[in-house]
Amino acid sequence: MTKWIDRPLDRAAVRKLLRQFPVTAVLGERQCGKTTLARTLRVEHAFDLENPRDAARLEHPQLALEGLRGTVLIDEVQRKPDLFPLLRFLVDERPARRFLILGSASRDLIRQGSESLAGRIAFHYLHGFRLSDVGAGAMRRLWLRGGLPPSFTARDDAASFRWREHYVTTFLERDIPQLGISIPAATLRRFWLMLSHYHGQVLHWSELARSFGISDMTARKYVDILAGTFLVRLVHPWHPNTRKRLVKSPKLYLRDSGLAHCLWGVQTARDLAGHNKLGASWEGFALEQTIRHLGLTDQEVYFWATHAGAELDLFWVRHGRSWGVEFKYADAPRRTRSMQAACADLELEHLWVVYPGDATIRLDRNITAIPLAAVPRTLGARR
Repeated sequence: MTKWIDRPLDRAAVRKLLRQFPVTAVLGERQCGKTTLARTLRVEHAFDLENPRDAARLEHPQLALEGLRGTVLIDEVQRKPDLFPLLRFLVDERPARRFLILGSASRDLIRQGSESLAGRIAFHYLHGFRLSDVGAGAMRRLWLRGGLPPSFTARDDAASFRWREHYVTTFLERDIPQLGISIPAATLRRFWLMLSHYHGQVLHWSELARSFGISDMTARKYVDILAGTFLVRLVHPWHPNTRKRLVKSPKLYLRDSGLAHCLWGVQTARDLAGHNKLGASWEGFALEQTIRHLGLTDQEVYFWATHAGAELDLFWVRHGRSWGVEFKYADAPRRTRSMQAACADLELEHLWVVYPGDATIRLDRNITAIPLAAVPRTLGARR
């Protein structure tokens, strides 16, 4: 049985949305903890569309829902997307009604909800655990196993790895077909495995397509499926008008470090320490944690790189001010020419180097190395 771990930031965010909007959608990959989070909230009525009894009750949804008061929870809503127009009618008829809907993340579901419930729905994206959920002392376990609750809380690394292997299989064989995507599971598995080796790298579509023996368009389609289900993150380059030759292709990351390690065959901390993707693994893990702690949207997140070799892993602009983060797997990070170039060219207010150590180290007037656990309190004001 999965050990319960509190998620106060997500709980507070969903409560706030429920006060402000008649419909709140909590979306995320399978087994990320959506149902568990919902159980920590006050809900008067609940329907689970994976439960045959509840599914039968919602065969006639207006009869089942229109007389209910308080907050109504509908789990696995992606199984019945035709509910959205009815929800619009119900909340317009009685504005005090509240619906909390949970579903596997997919761009189609987001589009359907946004179109049918425009102005009435808010989305909260739930993923695996944040470092602040599990504590700084569990950082290396979170990095190795990833943040999906059953994987993180497994009794040992071997059990965690087996769970993730099963998760990958189930996602490909059950979840993908349920989204209406007709790609053989074995084909998408091979593509996902190959894609995992691009983790932390600039993605060149023609090279990727050629490596797998498919067209550029098909490669983009497969990546879009994995990105649309929030298993893969594409970070786009920042390239304002400038005379410098800048990289203009996206970088790719697997969002959950545990799933990346599963695809690489990394089962233990010792395996990870000796793996040739160690640095890229840290970069992806720390980047994902930083983005989530800062509440940055996908549209706000960029990287920056020149063809001369200067680069910055994470860059964003808020209120007209520019900030940057570099992720380094090192005992004692040092200032580099690349960092100085990023500060100058991007006119950064500050650049942080996030590393797996414990101390804060001043590297320059506007460059500071900090532990990952310090990101919320140090960078929080820059959101």
